[in-house]
Amino acid sequence: MFVNPNHAIENLDLLPGMTGADFGVGPGFYALPAAKRLGNSGTLYAFDIRKEMLEITQSKAKSEGLTNIQAIAADLELPEGSHLKNETVDFILIANILFQVENKKNLARESFRILKKGGKVLLVEWAEEEKPFGPPLKYRINRKEAEEIFLHEGFFFSKEFKAGDHHYGLILKKT
Repeated sequence: MFVNPNHAIENLDLLPGMTGADFGVGPGFYALPAAKRLGNSGTLYAFDIRKEMLEITQSKAKSEGLTNIQAIAADLELPEGSHLKNETVDFILIANILFQVENKKNLARESFRILKKGGKVLLVEWAEEEKPFGPPLKYRINRKEAEEIFLHEGFFFSKEFKAGDHHYGLILKKT
């Protein structure tokens, strides 16, 4: 099985009215199912550095009748790159972008800053195995290294889950 975003986000126990963020939203693979679970009373901030990805996500959201996604162009590697206030969101989705990020510590630090106490990060990343698809092996981040990046910024490990045959999934919590 390749990654199923619905299966992955089940690990967050999302409820209507919650506020979340998707770091590196891309075409909305995780954002759309998360936004559906939040309902009209919730908000999902969709961040991407590439404006065309934000436009794709907004277009898909509109076609699915979702009005609770706020697309924001941002460089999340910069200090306060999301431009959100401290402790704004209940959860953060970080899927398949950690391997692309140069300043991984700043990304984790920004996650910690905007996450409410008790909030969770769902991290899905490519497993460290050579495949004819996905990023080259030299760019992939192994599971332990990914966890350590977030632990170093103040997170606690909550659980690991099977994210698919080619990915690993972690839940990290701010306490």
